[in-house]
Amino acid sequence: MPRIVAVRTQRVRVPLHTPFVTALRRTDFAETVVVTVEDSDGCVGWGEAPQVWKVTGESLAGSAAALEGPISDMLVGAAADLSSAGLIQGAVVGNRSAKMAADIALHDLVARRVGVSMVEHLDVLVPTRTRWRSPGSTNAGHPVVEPPEPLGGGVSKPTQLLTDMTLSVGTPAELAEAAAARARDGFTTLKIKVGTDATGDAERVLAVREAVPGCVLRLDANTGWRADEAVAVLSKLADQDVELEFVEQPVARRDLEAMAYVRRHQPYKILADESVFDLEDLVDVIRAGAADAINVKLAKCGGITPAIELLEVAKQHGLDRLVGCMMESHLGIGAAAALVAAAGIPGAQDLDAGWWAKTSPYAGGVTYDGPRIVFPQANGLGIEGVLT
Repeated sequence: MPRIVAVRTQRVRVPLHTPFVTALRRTDFAETVVVTVEDSDGCVGWGEAPQVWKVTGESLAGSAAALEGPISDMLVGAAADLSSAGLIQGAVVGNRSAKMAADIALHDLVARRVGVSMVEHLDVLVPTRTRWRSPGSTNAGHPVVEPPEPLGGGVSKPTQLLTDMTLSVGTPAELAEAAAARARDGFTTLKIKVGTDATGDAERVLAVREAVPGCVLRLDANTGWRADEAVAVLSKLADQDVELEFVEQPVARRDLEAMAYVRRHQPYKILADESVFDLEDLVDVIRAGAADAINVKLAKCGGITPAIELLEVAKQHGLDRLVGCMMESHLGIGAAAALVAAAGIPGAQDLDAGWWAKTSPYAGGVTYDGPRIVFPQANGLGIEGVLT
């Protein structure tokens, strides 16, 4: 069995063609640490650790230090297979973006070794083919992989995946203009960033509805409302017969009582994002009755391996599931999109981050065709190198 011989990092800064603005931050760049994991046969897997100060609290310097230090210490010399996934999660406390990078790279390495795409590789790990250990057992939460089966029971593997498009925080007129432009680009599901000004948020949403009456609308407050503000805004929208697929993270991350209150006192589905980083968070949300759905992001939970568990537990408890992203590059987007395709999660996902980049910083990997994320016809993630 080949062994892992090296873990290497480099920083990548990707300029955006349009500033990305939420209730938490504004950015003109996607900044990330790209990691490669190499085995003794010379096979290399790729991953990334995006920097998102306002959500994960993790920096490029911190992620690089975790990857070059304790995570590398655990991986170098270990088996170049998924038995090493638990080593990543146990190498250091927190540092989920760094864990994301190493975990994706390990999965990519394994897929490349056996000569399959990342979608085909992850299909073996989807919940219908995975036995999960009880929480108190050894290696709790890590999948015991059954013998591989054909993708989707023999169904042709997917070649693309639909994503929504985020509309940055702005005035009603700015949002309406951006919505119309994105509809012309082919996007049929739009996520409106709100939460910076509760008094004007309803008007922003109404302006978007008027500009693109045929689009599915989602809201994301990024923890920006109080409970009473959320209920007031959403009740006003309901009175105007606004259809919303869901409302994402209306209140503060830890205030599950407030989120449950909002869920009970207005008609729209509530999606938990910042409230769910790991399995403990998800259990708390379920017990509080605080959400109808969760947004799983690899940088929040620490990679593909823990994301599979979160998606399965949410499914078992009747929650809708969405896979989202931070402001990251095509590398992380490719991993998240492959997970969605393998798990068979329906609907447009929340994976538009790579679309905001002026260009992809990689040779190979996923591409965007309007609202479609197109999978490469290649092994693993299809990344062959960094261009910038």
